[in-house]
Amino acid sequence: MLLFLDVDGPLIPFGAADHAYPLYDGPPVPAGHPLLPRADPALGARLSALGCALVWATTWTDDANDCLAPWLGLPPLPVVRWPDTDERPGPLHWKTRPLVRWAAGRPFVWVDDEITEADRAWIAAHHPAPALPHRVDHRYGLTEADFAVLEKWLEAR
Repeated sequence: MLLFLDVDGPLIPFGAADHAYPLYDGPPVPAGHPLLPRADPALGARLSALGCALVWATTWTDDANDCLAPWLGLPPLPVVRWPDTDERPGPLHWKTRPLVRWAAGRPFVWVDDEITEADRAWIAAHHPAPALPHRVDHRYGLTEADFAVLEKWLEAR
């Protein structure tokens, strides 16, 4: 089972009205990533415990392995390489088709803060294996409620 991970929103929350985010200690923060201390280092162990093959599905690309993986205590993960353009613009998120292609018929979970019903419907119609596109509230990042949904879905598989 694959687990595609977006970074901004699910792992690094942003946009809450009160802007009061906990800040966590970890390795030195690399230049250009001042919001990294918002990512709870405990998320790495929580995500690993789900038993999925973790894959970066983020515009961070290799920076996710260089900066975020050490912060979360994760090894380097595979990185989805995005096409320069999507061949069919429309209501779908620009990641939807590339992730389905990358999954190549394998079951997957996709954790992102921009997933819509259009993405869910398209995946259900075009992907032969079970898939859970799970939207995370960008203001709070992954929460206990999100992990409960992921764990329940994975247990049912």
